[in-house]
Amino acid sequence: MSIRFWTKKDAKPKQKKGFMREWGDAILFAVVAATLIRWATFEAYTIPTPSMEKSLLVGDYLFVSKLHYGARTPITPLQVPLTHQTIWGTNIPSYSDAIQLNSYRLPGFSSVKNNDVVVFNVPFEDQHPADLKTNYIKRCIGIAGDTIRMIDMQVYIDGKELPDPEKVQYSYTLFAQTPINPKFFKEHDITDVQDYHGGALFVINTTPETAEKLSGYDFLKEVRINKDSIGVADPKVFPFKPSMYPFNKDNFGPFVIPAEGMTVPINAQTIPFYSMAIEKYEGLENVVVTDSTITIDGKQITEYTFTQNYYWMMGDNRHDSLDSRFWGFVPENHIVGKAVLIWMSADPTEGLLDKIRWSRIFRGIN
Repeated sequence: MSIRFWTKKDAKPKQKKGFMREWGDAILFAVVAATLIRWATFEAYTIPTPSMEKSLLVGDYLFVSKLHYGARTPITPLQVPLTHQTIWGTNIPSYSDAIQLNSYRLPGFSSVKNNDVVVFNVPFEDQHPADLKTNYIKRCIGIAGDTIRMIDMQVYIDGKELPDPEKVQYSYTLFAQTPINPKFFKEHDITDVQDYHGGALFVINTTPETAEKLSGYDFLKEVRINKDSIGVADPKVFPFKPSMYPFNKDNFGPFVIPAEGMTVPINAQTIPFYSMAIEKYEGLENVVVTDSTITIDGKQITEYTFTQNYYWMMGDNRHDSLDSRFWGFVPENHIVGKAVLIWMSADPTEGLLDKIRWSRIFRGIN
């Protein structure tokens, strides 16, 4: 009897990928991997404005952690990978808003805390979807449920003084008796200097400690802080009702920052504080706001329960920062991540040899 064993047929040799195919696959894999890392773990940002000086400097390059607060699922899925609002080097939009999804946040290992340095999508920008609004970086001064107040430039949370950031800055006017050499300002790490009246008067932004040192120089007649007085209303400051609430950038509150599940009465006194959040950020339609009423789908409401948390953001350079004082609360679904590390720092005002700020590289952010 003959037995025939099963044998595998000769397989065709695997066709080798062409050079272009190999490179195409490698690039596709790199783009997918980089997109996932950028979305779920860390993303690189740069500081373009002085609103956080001296804590963060123009030209600092940061890593922002999405892990701390949890990454958001995309709202705008039709987007060129690794872009934000436009295609690199052009003004061509990098996305289509034809499809808009509900956003959810993955679990993080932390929540937003008072004094965290946070990157977020600026809420007042209407020309882009929420996840593609311009990124801002500020310090979170108040979290959801806090009662916030500012008196004479000092912030209070729930009635307790909130310590100022270590390198908080304010605006000062210097009255000089003699011309001041620009090197004087550089020696004192003062980069924002405006010269008035031919060197007799300067407006600067600096820390209180540096201002105190300057007041000891004989050639300066006076070092005066430029602060707003209590009760002097600024119509550009939230909640933009100077006749009811005479707030300014150095004096405002008290009011409560909305929290998920918090119910507030709706009346003429509360509407200035909460109407913007209800109308723009709560995902509602057919909201009509007047000075004394809010109607949703044609029904007037007497109270409202918030569906998400909100935050109050301010820059450490307090008199040179566009922040919550000028546009109100930041919704939780606009929070991008926590700034954790400066990985590179380049001074845009210096030449090639002195451009790198070596002492700031791989510095943690507090």
